[in-house]
Amino acid sequence: MKSITVFCGSSFGTEDIFKEQTFLLGQTLAKQHIELVYGGSDTGLMGTVANGALSEGGKVTGVLPYFLQSKEIAHKNLTELILVETMHERKTKMSDLCDGIIVLPGGYGTLEEFFEMITWGQLGLHKKPIGILNIDGFYDDLIRLVQTMVDKGFLKQVNSDMLLISANIEELLEKMRNYEAPTVAKWISKDKT
Repeated sequence: MKSITVFCGSSFGTEDIFKEQTFLLGQTLAKQHIELVYGGSDTGLMGTVANGALSEGGKVTGVLPYFLQSKEIAHKNLTELILVETMHERKTKMSDLCDGIIVLPGGYGTLEEFFEMITWGQLGLHKKPIGILNIDGFYDDLIRLVQTMVDKGFLKQVNSDMLLISANIEELLEKMRNYEAPTVAKWISKDKT
């Protein structure tokens, strides 16, 4: 993997471990010569992951919509900042620039980005690994919900297995390196029973 997109919050959250692990992820990517692609902001965990990578001389590309420049202050020390028109264009560009995706703690925006990426993978629009760095059990309830989707027949197990999860950065990166996309695409059944 030459580049990884990280989706995460523009806030720090309530626990110091969120910031600590996010900074460490940025450092780890840089040390492994993996380019960081992220939302371009200097705020919250977004700025933290960029600062972690930059602290180790890493290459960092930010993608920021013009209209967010005043709300999510653009990071001034990036290798490259790409300005786009819309949120959808932002996600598309971030997806185009990466070989894999990691999701960190965040709010609605982070979840929306994550679900669009995993849905694109489910539909076979990309074959990139998608990992959740489950810092301090932040995503435990979401992981249980995904299993409920499988148990209740709304999601195939093979599509649930696309989601790579670990609380350990190195372990997550190793899972991502070894990822093989499923050969079974999302099916749509006409059965109405």
